[in-house]
Amino acid sequence: MTLRTKLCDLLGVEYPICSAGMGFVARAELVAAVSNAGGLGVIGGAGFTPERLRLEIQRTRELTDKPFGVDLLLPIQTTGEVLMPRDPKDRPVVDPAELAADSGGEFAFVEGRAVRPEELMQIVLEECPPVFASGLGNPGPWVSHLHDRGIVVMSLVGTSRAARKVADAGTDIVVAQGTEGGGHTGRVATSALVPATVAAVAPVPVVAAGGITTGAGLAAAMAMGAVGVWMGTRFVATNEAHAHINYKNKIVDADEDSTVITRAYSGKPLRTIRNSFTDEWETRRDEILPFPRQFKHSADVYVVARRDGDTDRGSMPCGQGCAMVTELLPAAEVVSRVIAEAVEALRSAG
Repeated sequence: MTLRTKLCDLLGVEYPICSAGMGFVARAELVAAVSNAGGLGVIGGAGFTPERLRLEIQRTRELTDKPFGVDLLLPIQTTGEVLMPRDPKDRPVVDPAELAADSGGEFAFVEGRAVRPEELMQIVLEECPPVFASGLGNPGPWVSHLHDRGIVVMSLVGTSRAARKVADAGTDIVVAQGTEGGGHTGRVATSALVPATVAAVAPVPVVAAGGITTGAGLAAAMAMGAVGVWMGTRFVATNEAHAHINYKNKIVDADEDSTVITRAYSGKPLRTIRNSFTDEWETRRDEILPFPRQFKHSADVYVVARRDGDTDRGSMPCGQGCAMVTELLPAAEVVSRVIAEAVEALRSAG
């Protein structure tokens, strides 16, 4: 039994598994490890400066010759403004030594100003990764420019209504993310969202996300009509993930009810492992500001769990499938285990 689906053909990969483009965590080492193992690794570009994003794309190309993707957040107000990309021979090559001091480059702020989505998209258009994924917002204004460069476009959604909008805008693959997923998430469960999205956007292929950490989850997603899975939490708990060991161990130790959906970190609903910061803000819900103004209260702690290991205060995005994550593994081992488990589940069901 094989698990080659339409997703494999569209992306040029061996297995229908994508590692999520997780902010801060999903960098070249993890991305390349997943792609080299036959899946699709995706760079989490949210929070990068343009220079850092270019570096990660170039570094990924040094580590793999397989397809990979870049994930960015596209707020509603993005214009789709495109600067003409430079000729490849004129593209700047970033010196990693110049960016070795990471502390100043983790957030998309340069000299006190927020980096516009257009600036990061400009890097994508110049570097031309095989796949682009919009983790937030409709990539519609960019689709034609991406397609002109041979880039496959994926888009994450939380409702079938949003799925129809991104499909109508030309998105090649829709990722339906259920509320069980870690990080910023919606209200609809994966088991309800995936079949509704499949019906809403057919024949556009749908990838399932949200709480999926095992091969049984992949098999279930395929049974609901999905052509593959988008997995985040399981890949945080890998050797190659760019995250502090304390955060990884928190995922390994977590149960299915260890997470909470809170607006305390960003102003938007975010599923994270419960800690003293989220507990404190549960008593102050009326003080939480709308996105992105809530960062006024959380900017100094937002990444400290992932970067420094301060799990008492920092955000720890984590899906409810964490109960099935019981050990840290190499990313390639995760891919192979998920495929083997899915084959066995489908064989048993058949």
